[in-house]
Amino acid sequence: MKKQIAVIIGSTRPGRIGQGIAEWALTQLDRKDDVEYEIVDLKDWKLPILDEPMPPMMHQYQYDHTKKWSAKIEQYAGYIFVTPEYNAGYPAGLKNAIDYLYTEWKDKPVAIISYGWSGGASSSSQLRQVFERIGMKIAETRPQLVMTKDMFNDQHQIANVGQSFSKYANDIKQASQEVLEQL
Repeated sequence: MKKQIAVIIGSTRPGRIGQGIAEWALTQLDRKDDVEYEIVDLKDWKLPILDEPMPPMMHQYQYDHTKKWSAKIEQYAGYIFVTPEYNAGYPAGLKNAIDYLYTEWKDKPVAIISYGWSGGASSSSQLRQVFERIGMKIAETRPQLVMTKDMFNDQHQIANVGQSFSKYANDIKQASQEVLEQL
């Protein structure tokens, strides 16, 4: 049976560029015969602000949306988060999605790929703190993709993600290797 790794898109905002970055990053990940990658888009989950009455570490979920989110996340052996930096932090929707669960994340390997005008350094650092607290195994390599104005087209999307971020391809592959080594 193949091990599954989730590539989680951390932005849900309209007009986001995260989906294109996640899809390109997926093509850069280290490949092994016994591993499959799957994109998990938080936008598709529409999780309300955390509304479970019991702490997530109790794993006693009341609501169907939490039970479905738990089942989805629990199926993965590891994770690669692709997240922007908004106002020196990571998106609220991503924080909410992480906070819904605990045991599903604990002791599993994780890599962080961030992007932003400064590469998403603050976002990446904050996520690292959260993942340490949860008890995840964090990849040391954390690619930080720096955006520039000349990358964008008239629709405010990155015209050529692969070309714009090609210098980060090896770092993304290394981060994924570190996740696979910890499976």
